[in-house]
Amino acid sequence: MNKAIIISAPSGAGKTTIVKALLERITDLEFSISACTRALRPGEVNGKDYYFLSTEDFKQRIDRDEFVEFQEVYPGSFYGTLKSEMQRIWDRNRAVIFEVDAVGGLNLKKYFGDQAMAIFIRPPSIEALEQRLQIRNTEDTASIRKRMNKARFELSFAEKFDTIIVNDQLERAIDETVALVSRFLNSSGEKDVR
Repeated sequence: MNKAIIISAPSGAGKTTIVKALLERITDLEFSISACTRALRPGEVNGKDYYFLSTEDFKQRIDRDEFVEFQEVYPGSFYGTLKSEMQRIWDRNRAVIFEVDAVGGLNLKKYFGDQAMAIFIRPPSIEALEQRLQIRNTEDTASIRKRMNKARFELSFAEKFDTIIVNDQLERAIDETVALVSRFLNSSGEKDVR
């Protein structure tokens, strides 16, 4: 199959919920587990949510060219996509689905070219996004402020994706995304974009 689906969005825009729905509804997809250097959050599992690496290990893997893409998302906080993870999924004859920030998504889009469909999930507004982050109650005010600054930055890249889904009504956003991805995976490679 050797196709890839790239889902990007600012934190709190709904990308994780939409990716979970895609994985439930489309059996030919498998989630690409990213590597990162941040600490585990409550309930997360190494090798399921992320491959949690030390900064030293991450940098050694960069030197060995083991990443499809990587970046320092926040100072001292690295995220990336291991080539071995992508190959593991393709060896199972499934399409890879990535859940990454906007810069990582564009890097993956460039790497995969026509093999990938890149979808940006946009919140209905920046205010709605901030409210969602506050409702989560998983981060302090300083962390939310940092995420909001990054969200504004990420939103500036939305137009560079193959398509944008506005997540103002979750079920509709899920249905639109599922339809787009299904058509792409069943096509010869042309993207159905809007």
